[in-house]
Amino acid sequence: MTTVTAQDIAALVTTRVQHPERIAELAAARTQPTGLVGSTGRLLLVAADHPARGALRAGDDPLAMGDRPELLARMVRALERPGVDGVLGTADIIEDLLLLGALEGKVVIGSMNRGGLAGTVFEIDDRFTGFDASAIAGAGYQGGKMLFRIDPNDPATPATMQACADATGELASHRLMSMVEPFISGRDESGRMRNDLTIEAVIRSATVAAGLAPTSAYTWLKLPVVEDMEAVLAASTLPVVLLGGEVSSDQDAQFAAWSKALTSPTVRGMVVGRSLLFPPGGDVEAAVDATVEMMTA
Repeated sequence: MTTVTAQDIAALVTTRVQHPERIAELAAARTQPTGLVGSTGRLLLVAADHPARGALRAGDDPLAMGDRPELLARMVRALERPGVDGVLGTADIIEDLLLLGALEGKVVIGSMNRGGLAGTVFEIDDRFTGFDASAIAGAGYQGGKMLFRIDPNDPATPATMQACADATGELASHRLMSMVEPFISGRDESGRMRNDLTIEAVIRSATVAAGLAPTSAYTWLKLPVVEDMEAVLAASTLPVVLLGGEVSSDQDAQFAAWSKALTSPTVRGMVVGRSLLFPPGGDVEAAVDATVEMMTA
């Protein structure tokens, strides 16, 4: 089992202090993936862009993703498993993985808008505080991901919508994937932001996201798995990756829902974070291998 030791972390920090230019050098020199899909014919990414939005909970642990050495160790373990094609993350995490040598031949998707911090009054104002298209292209990464939440009652929504449209167009100009994760969202009685996972809401969000930007040629949708995925997947002809979502106490039921959705030709992959990195019981390898097996079935 791969571990990230205290010595690894010390070496990583020393490089950041003494030779920060090494990060760009490693990005430029790394082995590029041959395409967006790997041996399974679909794309499987491990996601870890949650911390930059202040969302650290996994399962019952409110700070699970706040321990960077532990998070990196779990990510390295996942990335080493056959069938895992790459990672979705913010610059700090991607650069940690570069320094650890974990991204050779991997698909790298940079997370772009992390300004809608979890639990804040400005959460829907999801500004682009992470990667931009030129940085993604310059680093030799394969695309950018953006969270696009539509709150019918929040006037900050159009600004995020325009920013997502601009970013999608800019990525397309570099011939890079734009991965758009749309939701219809709103605040509950306690003021907490919630995503509406009814069929009607998911379909509506998917159709709006599909129409962003001057071209959809490089746009993929990242969609949650809901009960009637057949109707959701009929909403557009864009490639879809399934959103792994929260850690489920009933992993068998979660896997069954994923497996059913994967039978659609529209579904071209999965992007899973906490469900693979912090599965019930803690066996990262088993959770990853089970997901890969579903994708090849």
